[in-house]
Amino acid sequence: MKRLIILAMSLLWGGMYAQKQAVDYINPFIGTSNFGATHPGAIAPRGMLSISPFNVAFDTKGVEAPLEKDSRWLSNPYVNENKFFTGFTHVNMSGVGCPELGVILAMPTTGALEVEHLKYGSPYKDEVAKAGYYSTFLTKYGIKAEATARQRAGISRYHFPKGEGNLLINLGLGLTNEQGAMLKFVSPTEVEGMRMVGSFCYNSPELAYPVYFVAKVNKPAKHYGVWQHPATYEGVEAKWMTYNGKTRFKEGFMREVVGDSLGAYFRYNFDKEEVVELRVGVSYVSIANARENLEKEIGNKTFDEVYAATRTAWNEQLKAQVTGGTEDEKTVFYTALYHALIHPNLLNDHNGDYPESTTNKIGKNTKRFTVFSLWDTYRNYHQLMSLLYPEDQLGMVRTMLDIYKESGWLPKWELNSTETFTMVGDPASIVIADTYLRGLTDFDINTAYEAMLKGANTLKNNPIRPGVEEYWRLGYLSVDGGVRGPVSTTQEYNAADFAIAQIAKKLGKKADAAKFGKQSLSYHKLFDKQTKLLRPKHANGSWYAPFDPNSGANFEENVGYIEGNAWQYVFMLTHDMKGTIKLMGGEKAFEQQLDHIFNSKQYDMANEPDIAYPYLYNYLKGREWKTQQRVHSLINEYFQNKPAGLPGNDDTGVMSAWVVYGMMGLYPITPAEPIYTLTAPRFEKIVLQLDKKYYPNGQLIIESNASPENIYIKKITIDGKEHKSYFITHDELKKAHTIRFELSNIKK
Repeated sequence: MKRLIILAMSLLWGGMYAQKQAVDYINPFIGTSNFGATHPGAIAPRGMLSISPFNVAFDTKGVEAPLEKDSRWLSNPYVNENKFFTGFTHVNMSGVGCPELGVILAMPTTGALEVEHLKYGSPYKDEVAKAGYYSTFLTKYGIKAEATARQRAGISRYHFPKGEGNLLINLGLGLTNEQGAMLKFVSPTEVEGMRMVGSFCYNSPELAYPVYFVAKVNKPAKHYGVWQHPATYEGVEAKWMTYNGKTRFKEGFMREVVGDSLGAYFRYNFDKEEVVELRVGVSYVSIANARENLEKEIGNKTFDEVYAATRTAWNEQLKAQVTGGTEDEKTVFYTALYHALIHPNLLNDHNGDYPESTTNKIGKNTKRFTVFSLWDTYRNYHQLMSLLYPEDQLGMVRTMLDIYKESGWLPKWELNSTETFTMVGDPASIVIADTYLRGLTDFDINTAYEAMLKGANTLKNNPIRPGVEEYWRLGYLSVDGGVRGPVSTTQEYNAADFAIAQIAKKLGKKADAAKFGKQSLSYHKLFDKQTKLLRPKHANGSWYAPFDPNSGANFEENVGYIEGNAWQYVFMLTHDMKGTIKLMGGEKAFEQQLDHIFNSKQYDMANEPDIAYPYLYNYLKGREWKTQQRVHSLINEYFQNKPAGLPGNDDTGVMSAWVVYGMMGLYPITPAEPIYTLTAPRFEKIVLQLDKKYYPNGQLIIESNASPENIYIKKITIDGKEHKSYFITHDELKKAHTIRFELSNIKK
């Protein structure tokens, strides 16, 4: 009997342990501090809608004197340190560096009606965030607020105490600069409307556009109305009639209001504790589509049913299963995958409608993506999508080509079918080329190539490559040409030209391959032998002076560089590492310069230009251990299971993609070249579930004897055969069943 009891208990505990799935390791609070710009709200994979808490800051004394917005960082609706809740937003972005969206706020209150958010906002406690779920307790009102979501619709749930209760929908508050809105009550349980948004990074305010919504409560309100700050307009008390055994609204306040600082409210008087649910559908096409999205995705489903479906969807999307490592390491890994599956998100409605780019027409597509932060994502993010989510990656490429057909140009930094022209370079060409070269060819490569050449060769009025005429004439952009960050932008054009050259080779276009291949090396003209850095130049060939290689870090303006300095850009172009090493004076000089960047704290983990630097030691025979050491220490320092657990802005998943790769033990070192470089993985076993349509083996297993001490590679085998290189091609990876890393605590 004793043995049976022990056995039963063992099975019970074993079953409980087995019940912890990959989705349970997701911590949406990671990245909500340290300028990570993520939010902990409820969202489904690739969701158009997300329901996030919106908070503002207290003053430095910590008293209840909230500021209008957090004065340090305005690009996201939530900062972990802030503790003043002003509602749930319904359209948001994750990990971006500029303010936009954060609108359609829902806020529960008790007592007399108050529509000024700095007065009705509440401190809160007891936050819970999971994949697809968020909750908190509003201490001012004694209300528990919860949220869950599907891709285009969501539910927030409010546990009201006995007495007067209010549910507000505030269209005046948000992160966007625009204010215009419209709303209309359909019944005592439903309001519809729209909110204008659109000048991301304060660019192109003339391209503002509407996001439409339909919001329904599950309990009819005795009083309801609208406000246009500061006035309020109350509806009449609802009158009812019974028809076919169902209660129908007959008469009430049906006023449509248009303007700035609008809001709607539902007022209740509960004789006991009550739960009010608010169901919201959104669309960038029409109110009718927002209503259809709500009905199709949620309909009569309960809050718990919606959450369960979204939780399952997240679990199914986590295509890498890990064994070993610590609980915190698993949390960092799975949360990084989670963040990488938020953007690009779907733009099309349930019926396929989406707003076309620049045409003012409505297109049809079942997989129209948006939020292309391409200056960031071309470096590693899309390579991860090609590996683990090839159908999504193909959908993103097809979207880019549709944007080209609609607008005449490939996207640069696209948001909801508008081009923001944020950042520099020609990144879409790189993403498209990289995708094709990794074997994902199910798109129109001829149209893609045409689009690439247009962006590269149009010398006048080129919105994608400003200054391209000078670039082709001189081989570089000068400080006299008027283009921002001429050294950085020259390198970005070089990276795109390398990508075009690779596609030209693939398509048998030898002349183009030679032309663009040569131009991709023109950064050599900016190399200064004295400083061994890339320096800004005048059009006449003289160096710009005075030259400060340290200037430009941490977003400080610098005449030569974009979001970085000379140290952070000198080794950016990995497609020519042999050439770069030669420019530096050989491997020893290259290593010394690279060491100096790390040792003098010039390496910036939080930004993209130097994101591949830790892996560059793999180009130096006998020094590969430095890559393993650097990657290991950088993960420990910057990627942690806490709100400040990202090195900075997640950049729509780029930093998350970096740590996913680092913990798996491989990295796509050169955009538009299908090759990975290797480092020590963090887990004993990683099983990548791959799409058999593109990866016939169906999975890839990465094994190791990883531990906190074993961080150096002793031996690598692929399917039992020793692999003597620290690089592996994408084709080799596709053929492999198992990659085994033998690790030790000894540098080799």
